[in-house]
Amino acid sequence: MRVLQVLAVSKILTSHLSRTHRPSASRQMSTAASSLKKSPIFRTLGLIGGKWIDAYDAKTIQVNNPSTGEIIAEVPFMGTLETNDAISSASDAFNSWSKLTAAERSKYLRKWYDLIMANKEELGQLITLEQGKPLKEALGEVNYGASFIEFFAEEAKRIYGDIIPATLGDRRLFVLKQPVGVVGAITPWNFPLAMITRKVGPALACGCTVVVKPSELTPLTALATAELALQAGIPPGVINVVMGNASKIGDALLASTQVRKITFTGSTAVGKKLMAGAAETVKRVSLELGGNAPCIVFDDADLDVAVKGTLAAKFRNSGQTCVCANRIIVQEGIYEKFAEAFSKAVRNLQVGDGFTEGVVQGPLINEAAVQKVQTFIQDAMSKGAKVLLGGKRHSLGMTFYEPTIVTDVKSEMLLASEEVFGPVAPILRFKTEEEAIRMANNTKAEALEYGLVGVNEGIISTEVAPFGGVKQSGLGREGSKYGIDEYLEVKYVCLGDMNRS
Repeated sequence: MRVLQVLAVSKILTSHLSRTHRPSASRQMSTAASSLKKSPIFRTLGLIGGKWIDAYDAKTIQVNNPSTGEIIAEVPFMGTLETNDAISSASDAFNSWSKLTAAERSKYLRKWYDLIMANKEELGQLITLEQGKPLKEALGEVNYGASFIEFFAEEAKRIYGDIIPATLGDRRLFVLKQPVGVVGAITPWNFPLAMITRKVGPALACGCTVVVKPSELTPLTALATAELALQAGIPPGVINVVMGNASKIGDALLASTQVRKITFTGSTAVGKKLMAGAAETVKRVSLELGGNAPCIVFDDADLDVAVKGTLAAKFRNSGQTCVCANRIIVQEGIYEKFAEAFSKAVRNLQVGDGFTEGVVQGPLINEAAVQKVQTFIQDAMSKGAKVLLGGKRHSLGMTFYEPTIVTDVKSEMLLASEEVFGPVAPILRFKTEEEAIRMANNTKAEALEYGLVGVNEGIISTEVAPFGGVKQSGLGREGSKYGIDEYLEVKYVCLGDMNRS
């Protein structure tokens, strides 16, 4: 989910981030893992045509707990052949699914929503187990993800066309909206449930069928969600799930003439490749790509609530979200006071595994993520920045990283120009509002050039509002009534010779 957001802070609202670190709760994790493996929603095979299948060559890939490194499960390492079969299955299912009435599709989606909410605790535990985010945050993701299914179940019945005033007396002009067809949905690891439902919900609502490719790092949540879709009675082939060889799966989706749309959340580099590949068959694309969101704090900000709100904007999911505040741009009159107060608050954040009560920051997803954060820190320090707090791997080891604050950050540093995707808060200084806007817009990504803007609020994503980026942060919108348009074709129909008696 990588798009741009800006948070303009004047009197920013509060958050609920906690304090100090405690040892990991391996016992709780072990218990949760054992319990989940006995659950009927725990699946470790791909889903094609309503059947759970292995990779055709029997290859597998391990799914690890980022808090401990322990192997949770093995899932199929699929590729071209499995993806092609999933596409064929989705194409066959499209013929009947698209012909259902909107009310019929709505009922299926509502049942799916009800089952997701009924299994909320297990889904939340599964997210924490394979992704690492604190359980409270994971449960919040389930609520958020389910809300898209509920919203689009309702929106399915509101896909309206138009009647256009005729240019000639014997004509009637109509506009219809129809599903684009089979959709290839490629989703990231940081929101393993919500990024699927935000794409699949509107696709199914308007009559499309889907082939979902979840991240190989967090496939279990996707499979569990798909299992609940089957339990809801959604017909075989409407939802298919393949995972494994990302490049081969992606190439198969791009090459197929049956796939009419690609929707992707992930890095800008991969998004550009998908966009180029989609051109060969002129597929529609929706891309939510890398962001570099700023948080602007003005001199007149209420210091206490500004600090609390900035915590919410920066450290959710250990800084591994596309709308995290990657640059905290603070006006010079409040800069020192803000840095001191923010440092004090961040020092009290409790780091640990997600099953420990009170933990608000879990591990980074893998070692590569830690190495990237360290590279950004080293680059900033070599160019004159100061590490006010943190700046190194946490004493818990593994992929835990200390919540970090860096001051005296300049525009030429990686921290100012690229997305760190970790628990690092760079603080930049500005004098005037015009300078703040210039600094905020100085990224490849009303005066602020962003798809989302939050004023006096740190977390603004909701199913009823459009979500998406501008410039190199993406194309299209997800969520809200605007999100369903991404899966619809507009057809103009002209009826002539209407005055014949």
